[in-house]
Amino acid sequence: MAVAYDPRLPEEIADPFPSFARLRAEDPVHWSEILGGWVLTRYRDVRAALADRRLSADRITPFRDHLDLRQRAEVADLLATLGMWAVFNDPPDHTRRRALLNKAFTPRVASLRPTVAAIVERLIDGVAGRAEFDLIADFAYPLPATVIAGMIGVPAADLDRFKRWSDDIAVFVGSALATPDKRGRAERGVHEMREYFRVMLAEHRARPRDDILSALIAPEEQGKGLSEDEIVASSILLLFAGHETTTNLIGNGVLALLRHPEELAALRVAPQRMADAVEEMLRYDGPTQAMTRIALEDVEFEDASGAPRRVRRGDRLFLLLNAANRDPEIFAEPERFRLARRDNRHLSFGYGPHFCLGAPLARLEAEIGIGALLRRLPRLALAEEPPAWSDSFVLRGVKALRVSAARSADRRRG
Repeated sequence: MAVAYDPRLPEEIADPFPSFARLRAEDPVHWSEILGGWVLTRYRDVRAALADRRLSADRITPFRDHLDLRQRAEVADLLATLGMWAVFNDPPDHTRRRALLNKAFTPRVASLRPTVAAIVERLIDGVAGRAEFDLIADFAYPLPATVIAGMIGVPAADLDRFKRWSDDIAVFVGSALATPDKRGRAERGVHEMREYFRVMLAEHRARPRDDILSALIAPEEQGKGLSEDEIVASSILLLFAGHETTTNLIGNGVLALLRHPEELAALRVAPQRMADAVEEMLRYDGPTQAMTRIALEDVEFEDASGAPRRVRRGDRLFLLLNAANRDPEIFAEPERFRLARRDNRHLSFGYGPHFCLGAPLARLEAEIGIGALLRRLPRLALAEEPPAWSDSFVLRGVKALRVSAARSADRRRG
């Protein structure tokens, strides 16, 4: 019998992992009427599906095809923009767009350590004297948002606007379960971002700089790169994805540390283990809960008894990364938060051709950011429990994380 699973319930949003364990053991290829698709929870199935060319990353075209002409017109900018995001493309469009983004983005990450460290110290300076602060609003969001804004070549002074636009887009992209106006919000956010980036493009064409926007413009002007619409769409993707995952990673990671004082104490004693610690934070409660795929043809998976279950062409699949990351077939003591874990083959950044472009940057920001928080705020503690979680099904993160750190700042840098 299928496991009863309702991801809309507040208790499921706050702690989905007991249900994930039941699904993995009893109904690993689960049909959800609520989600309108299949839910995969075993590591081997999720990993295989992420690399399966029979499963499409394009969930924008099926969404568009279910709308009538009036509805399509109401979300025209949203459809056009997300349809050019590499994360929602299959080859050959994905291959071309991803290659051009890689060339503009990836070489810049290696030199960012001093920049990230300086932003981290400034943000901690801003909260060090407070009795309490919101780790998300005051640190976990502005850190990656400031970094990615600088990389793209847009003013960090516009962070508040970026946050509002990104929140509007996230309710749609993240499949928010309790936001009735998510299409309208996402359309407004995308429309305003498109207008913003067209202005930025004009400025960069007039005065090229050493940033991603200028790097994307150069091949376009030679007829070898992305079109203007593609550059605008890709810039929105980079700005959105460039902070959303890392904000959730830092928030979820610090929450896990503060809920596991023994592991926190061990990390304070051995800060050189921070890289391994971040990998365990990614595995234990990753920032992206699920990825969506559409079946291009019939595909079979095995149920808990080993019998085949057929996914039909056109069916939607939700690949639960966070469920796969606690699969006991792969991870010893999977429900335990253990920073010294070795061979941590989590799927939090995906797998295969859509492996997260920004993974090295997210790791860098988390290692430097969380390391500095622990060093400079030795009395960091939760000020409020439980935190309120976002109702997104695809993205996983808290809306706010109130922490206390009064008069505990250590200004020694290192």
